[in-house]
Amino acid sequence: MKKVSIIIPVYNAEKYLKRCIDSVIDQEYSDLEIILINDGSTDNSEKIMNEYKNKYPNLINCYSKENTGVADTRNFGIEKANGEYIMFLDCDDYIDKSLFESCKQYIEEDIELIKFKLQRVNEKGRVLEIVNGAIFDKVSGQEGFNRLYCTDVLLDSPCVYLIKKEIFTRNNLKFTVGTEHEDFGLIPFIIILAKTMVSINFYGYYYVQSDNSITRNEDYNRTIKKAYDALSHYDNAINLVEKLDITKKTKENVKIYYTNAIILKAKELKEEDQDKYIEEIKNRKMIENIKIRNIKQLLKRILLTINIKAYLKTR
Repeated sequence: MKKVSIIIPVYNAEKYLKRCIDSVIDQEYSDLEIILINDGSTDNSEKIMNEYKNKYPNLINCYSKENTGVADTRNFGIEKANGEYIMFLDCDDYIDKSLFESCKQYIEEDIELIKFKLQRVNEKGRVLEIVNGAIFDKVSGQEGFNRLYCTDVLLDSPCVYLIKKEIFTRNNLKFTVGTEHEDFGLIPFIIILAKTMVSINFYGYYYVQSDNSITRNEDYNRTIKKAYDALSHYDNAINLVEKLDITKKTKENVKIYYTNAIILKAKELKEEDQDKYIEEIKNRKMIENIKIRNIKQLLKRILLTINIKAYLKTR
């Protein structure tokens, strides 16, 4: 049986942390390693971590460091992981007890990337939304990306994948520290660089939508930073995709994926900032990335070429 390392960055999570950890301890799959990383918490999170470490010394490894953000914390976890597979679990979320058991046959087949499904729930566990997506058996990572890029709204969420650690080490891949949307910058390349991939019909991740969630209360300055960090990830992606030994179709689809996401980012900005952001889009000639493969895409490209703001109003 291959070991799975579950990396849990912890930041001020005392309210939810026990539920998160218990959901891993209760797994039907037995060969696990829990990596808890305290990212500079100021509440009782570290105390809770140490209590679990003392109770489950052979299962849990605890680390504590200064606050450097989730990207750096995940990178730290990857370095510490002893498992052949890695999963990222956010400290305020939890997983179904059968999640890893449902992935077992693919783990035994040595599939490099296993995608599962997510449910959005409230703090009491009531299901708010079941997030659907493509389902397919063994394909290459490139083929998997080409099936997911225009249909799966959670393509760039690291929490809905079981990832062979070798993908990170073989390709020297890391989350970009100090940026927002670090998942957006990395996960598409985790997918296309996987030698094999499956996407299964198991809703095993519970994403908790709390009343005090960061995304609902963030200030507008962070919204602006997110938009411009996304642009930076786009620039890096365009440079990287040209260096990779991948098919023309995959390169085109990567560019389409990033372009669509960047254009929609503009919708989150106020008018003056939106105008400036649209100029950045135009300067990069992003619209040329939209390939005309059918009438719908032709109309989209025409509208984007004429007026990006008018297109955003249709979304």
